[in-house]
Amino acid sequence: MTVDFDAWMQDTQARSERALEALLPKADTVPLKLHEAMRYTVLGGGKRVRPLLAYASGELFTADPQTLARAAAAVEMIHAYSLVHDDMPCMDDDALRRGKPTVHIAYDEATALLVGDALQAQAFEVLAASPSMPPERLVAMLKLLAQAAGSNGMCGGQAIDLDSVGLSLSLAQLERMHQLKTGALLRAAVLLGAMCGKQLDAHEQAALETYANAIGLAFQVVDDVLDATADSATLGKTAGKDAAANKPTYVSILGLAPSRALAQQLRDTAHEALAPFGEQARRLRELADLIVQRKA
Repeated sequence: MTVDFDAWMQDTQARSERALEALLPKADTVPLKLHEAMRYTVLGGGKRVRPLLAYASGELFTADPQTLARAAAAVEMIHAYSLVHDDMPCMDDDALRRGKPTVHIAYDEATALLVGDALQAQAFEVLAASPSMPPERLVAMLKLLAQAAGSNGMCGGQAIDLDSVGLSLSLAQLERMHQLKTGALLRAAVLLGAMCGKQLDAHEQAALETYANAIGLAFQVVDDVLDATADSATLGKTAGKDAAANKPTYVSILGLAPSRALAQQLRDTAHEALAPFGEQARRLRELADLIVQRKA
C-alpha cells in the first residue's frame, strides 16, 4: 500500500529532525552558548524542503539510509547557516525567522556569526563521515556541496542580491541571481540524495538538474509572491521586506499574475524532467507541487 504524500512528508520531516538532533553538537558540551545557539536555529522549525528533496531523490536509487540521513542533514545545516547570516544587521537585518527571534536577537551578533561558521563546518564533517560510501563518490558529493554553498552558488547569489538593491535588473539577471542564491542548494539536495544510491549517469544527472533548476526558480518566484501577499504571522518571517528594501523581485518585474503563471510553468517543466524515472519519481513530483502551492 502506497503511503499518501502528507504522511510521507511528516514521516520524512520527523526522520530529518531526529538526524539533525543527533548530528549537531550537544548543548551541554563546551562551548555551551555556541552549541545551544546552533541547536536553537536548526531544530524545531522550518519546512525541511531540502531534506525532503534529498530523501525523495534517494528513493529513486534505493539510497543507503545512513548516508542519506547525513546528506540531508548536511544540506539543511548549510541552509540554516545561510539564514542566520542573512538575518544579521550587516545583511537583511531581520528580527524574525521561523516564527521566533533570529539568532542575533536571541543571543548576540558575535554568536550569530559563529553559529553560521560552525554550522557550515559541521555540515562537511557530517557528510564526510558517511559510512559505506565509495571514497571517489563521497569526494564528489563534498565538492558538490561546497560548490553549491560558495561564491559560484549560494554566497555568490547573496552577493549579487546585496549589490542589486535599488537597481533595475532584467528578468535574466534576476533568474541568474536566484539560480545561485536559492537554486544551487536545492540542486545539491536533489543530486546528493540520488548519489547516496549510485553514481549517476549523464542522462540521470541531466534530468535531475533540469528538475532542480525548475523547482529552484519556482521556489523563489513563490517566495516573491508570498512576500507581496502574505502577512508575517503566516510566513513566520517579516513580510514585505523586499519591497521595503527596494529589492528587485519577480513580482516587481513581471507583476503578480504573471509571476503566479511562471511558477505553474516551472512546475510543469519539473514534472516533464522526471518522466524517465516513471512512478519512482512520485515524491519529487509531489514536492514540485508543494513548492508551487505553499502558503508560507
